[in-house]
Amino acid sequence: MNNHVSSKPSTMKLKQTINPILLYFIHFIITLYTILTYIPFYFLFETRQEKSNQIKAKPVNSKPDSAYRSVNSLDGLASVLYPGCDTLDKVFMYAKNKFKDKRLLGTREILNEEDEVQPNGKIFKKVILGNYNWLSYEDVFVRAFNFGNGLQMLGQKPKTNIAIFCETRAEWMIAAQACFMYNFQLVTLYATLGGPAIVHGLNETEVTSIITSKELLQSKLKDIVSLVPRLRHIITVDGKPPTWSEFPKGVIVHTMAAVQALGAKATMESKPHSKPLPSDIAVIMYTSGSTGLPKGVMISHSNIIAGITGMARRIPKLGEEDVYIGYLPLAHVLELSAELVCLSHGCRIGYSSPQTLADQSSKIKKGSKGDTSMLKPTLMAAVPEIMDRIYKNVMNKVNEMSSFQRNLFILAYNYKMEQISKGKSTPLCDSFVFRKVRSLLGGNTRLLLCGGAPLSAATQRFMNICFCCPVGQGYGLTESTGAGTITEVWDYNTGRVGAPLVCCEIKLKNWEEGGYFNTDKPHPRGEILIGGQNVTMGYYKNEAKTKADFFEDENGQRWLCTGDIGEFDPDGCLKIIDRKKDLVKLQAGEYVSLGKVEAALKNLPLIDNICAYANSYHSYVIGFVVPNQKELTELAQKKGLKGTWEELCNSSEMENEVLKLLSEAAISASLEKFEIPVKIRLSPEPWTPETGLVTDAFKLKRKELKTHYQADIERMYGRK
Repeated sequence: MNNHVSSKPSTMKLKQTINPILLYFIHFIITLYTILTYIPFYFLFETRQEKSNQIKAKPVNSKPDSAYRSVNSLDGLASVLYPGCDTLDKVFMYAKNKFKDKRLLGTREILNEEDEVQPNGKIFKKVILGNYNWLSYEDVFVRAFNFGNGLQMLGQKPKTNIAIFCETRAEWMIAAQACFMYNFQLVTLYATLGGPAIVHGLNETEVTSIITSKELLQSKLKDIVSLVPRLRHIITVDGKPPTWSEFPKGVIVHTMAAVQALGAKATMESKPHSKPLPSDIAVIMYTSGSTGLPKGVMISHSNIIAGITGMARRIPKLGEEDVYIGYLPLAHVLELSAELVCLSHGCRIGYSSPQTLADQSSKIKKGSKGDTSMLKPTLMAAVPEIMDRIYKNVMNKVNEMSSFQRNLFILAYNYKMEQISKGKSTPLCDSFVFRKVRSLLGGNTRLLLCGGAPLSAATQRFMNICFCCPVGQGYGLTESTGAGTITEVWDYNTGRVGAPLVCCEIKLKNWEEGGYFNTDKPHPRGEILIGGQNVTMGYYKNEAKTKADFFEDENGQRWLCTGDIGEFDPDGCLKIIDRKKDLVKLQAGEYVSLGKVEAALKNLPLIDNICAYANSYHSYVIGFVVPNQKELTELAQKKGLKGTWEELCNSSEMENEVLKLLSEAAISASLEKFEIPVKIRLSPEPWTPETGLVTDAFKLKRKELKTHYQADIERMYGRK
């Protein structure tokens, strides 16, 4: 059942087509260069390979169900960043006093907006952006303090809920810091959630105030305000919205600036505000969830501080020289944790969005600069979906190069892969061959952190090679405040998520139905349980689900049952090998891991997204596939098939052609015969969070996909 992808360089090398004599000469030059650079390297540096082989985590006792801890926390788990800073307001106060006038939050000025008509008649909004304008730590502190006081003047009480439904931007972080200072419980909702999910979150938490943007107020909230009877105040972070008559009586719209002004005016006569305790709720984070309505996870101040303490220890030399680019949803635990880590260590945070991230991004006008080119970040977080897109885009560009350029790139790529596998660096390749690719992310990136879902070995190795920096794979859940494991920067192995962070410990629990046991040889396997102060308080108003997923041991430590299946390597690093919910028993009794099938196939250039499906009433796997438009169109031309995009996707001939390529890739990835999809449905529409078929982290929502494709499931399983 193990879906670990081999990290041997030979399995991920690119194929070259070059004259054998020229190839022999190039290999001679490479060998000479390797020998000359190896000698000083051998004597002066400890190789990355030697570091990689070090033990990173150990079981705390000799029992099979023993918890594993980082070798740096065997004597006790870490829970605070700085002595005495046990709540988030104290952490920010510490950072503000230490980095007072340093730049903290940056936003680009919008110089111009234009409508650009596309060849198909569609109109795209394009922007021309200026430089980053910065707020210092002192500026952010004053704005947050005044905003919190203004909210208090509007009637917000300590330990009561207030919602934020807003895009990732500086005002989001300012509002969050205000809530942390004044002990308001911040309810976070993804900006891409649908109407019913937003209404559910706002009504369940009984909020009277919501912080949002003009855009989201117009596009999402306007239509559902009447369904949230307790709502009294809407605060827009970016100026006054147009008024309309449909607002229910008693709902007042304020600007963030007006609330801050109210707070600044009242500061002189206001009483001291209520300070939070470590055990108080800081955030109620609604997970977009892959099943049903979103659940609110209650996260305390101490949970967040423990989590960011563990994460920060895995980033070497984190400090004032670092620049982080923030563009993932701040309502996602990965982004919120990453930004709080940066804020507490003096790093600058420059804000962006997926539509303006790079020069080629969809909203950037041709010829103007994207955010990474302007900001030149040193640190960046990403979900696998975004890294997979970068990988496919670069590889498509490589395929369009001239034969000489393409072969030069491939030779350098394969050479660097060999060197990485030996723990060595390649400064010449980095400077001359990969500099242009590296510039896509600004050119200064020293660490990419990936979380939210498993990253394929091919994509991870590609990012290592082309962006000349480590890719830290992390594993954690909203329920563990995003903290669990992160790979060490010098560990270039693929298919693993690293050792436990210093804030938590991990044990493996037997899962008999799936055939996973912590006594398995050569490696213990089982359901992953995470324990530590980062494990959250449970689900808001959902005691039954809290009892099912969390428990306390005899020492009073909280544990989370993740539902993920893992195995520990001898050096203490964890591998995610399966998921309980993804495991389906076929009619003949074989177990199929749907996630394993998808991971093996999703990196095909032809595939933009894939969902495998199976049930116990049938003996084979089927799949729903979102094909890459360029690749599918080229395949159709090659096979002499014509038609519109929808006609090609609905063509049984195209389904068969794609199925052949999927089967070849599945065999190459060593899938068992029963794991290979036998029938597929090509989807002309992409799956986005707006369609409700994937979460905001682009994880598949299997229940919704099953409902959406029910007619196709019946067709593929032979029922008319």
